[in-house]
Amino acid sequence: MLAMILKEFRELRRDRRTVAMLVALPLVLLVIFGYAANFSVSSVTVEVVGPNADSVAGQLPPFFDVTAVDPSGDTEAGTDALVDAEVDSVVVVGDGTNQLLVDGSSLFTAQATVAAANQAGGALDVEVLFNPDLETSWVMVPGLIGLIMTFIGTIVTSLGLVRERQDGTLEQLAVMPLRPSDVIIGKIAPYFVLAYLDMVAVVVLGMLLFGVPFAGSAVLFGLGAAIFLLVVLGLGVFISTVSENQGQAIQTAMFVVMPQILLSGMIFPLSSMPWGVRWIGYLLPLTYFIEIALGIMLRGAGIGSLWPAYAVLCVMIVVVLGGAVARFRRDLAPSLPSRPVDHEPVAA
Repeated sequence: MLAMILKEFRELRRDRRTVAMLVALPLVLLVIFGYAANFSVSSVTVEVVGPNADSVAGQLPPFFDVTAVDPSGDTEAGTDALVDAEVDSVVVVGDGTNQLLVDGSSLFTAQATVAAANQAGGALDVEVLFNPDLETSWVMVPGLIGLIMTFIGTIVTSLGLVRERQDGTLEQLAVMPLRPSDVIIGKIAPYFVLAYLDMVAVVVLGMLLFGVPFAGSAVLFGLGAAIFLLVVLGLGVFISTVSENQGQAIQTAMFVVMPQILLSGMIFPLSSMPWGVRWIGYLLPLTYFIEIALGIMLRGAGIGSLWPAYAVLCVMIVVVLGGAVARFRRDLAPSLPSRPVDHEPVAA
């Protein structure tokens, strides 16, 4: 038994990736998630519109961070600002009472805003838009759609090229008249179709079972989902190119997927995270898909306010797929057969 224990320790010493997963990863996750796990909202951005907007803005509690004042604005202008996610809430100054419009698509921020307005002693007439009853499922289902696609795209696809390497068919791909990009696209295409069908099924079930609305354009949502799928599928293929076996592929995929659960804004609001952790969320593709999904499904937002999220995901496609193709080309290079040398016939 002692010999087996020593043997396992020696194998672990050679497998540095597993040692890192066992020792370093728990410490990193504790620090990152410890700072990220924060439901409290210390302040919200607000725009004040309507007559006497300047005076009303100066009377708001410190919780409301006034970012814009528009004396010529009205309820329609304030609603448009919420649809485009320019602010968290809007105060519409009226003759008798001041109305507070709250973006209900950001659940914890909306809850904190309503609580702060109630503590103000009824000075504001609160109306929650896009999620009037502050239903948790309305906010969670769009995020879960992206999370499910992340799991399918990253973990399942990460096993693709690894399986080729373990089965010994990677050398066969090397001698076939295929470019590395052809192989990558061939690997991604079937998973893309299946994952897209899963996405449609999850969206329909979310609407039927939980009553989640779909206020925006289905075409715009489908485009965003397709771009996001290409990113996570590319991540899966890239992981498979840097892994020697399926165990390593799954370990690396989990390391990529887990931060997206807590740092993408799906559970904890990004605004509540310190900048030392928040910047990680802006590097995660799920962050931008959630922005697209919530904007289209709940607020009915258009491309005018969502184009930055689409642009970032498109950049991620270029980076991830470009890296996967480069890694795969390097893997194929040692397997390519050397070209035979032509010898001149020796004259008799």
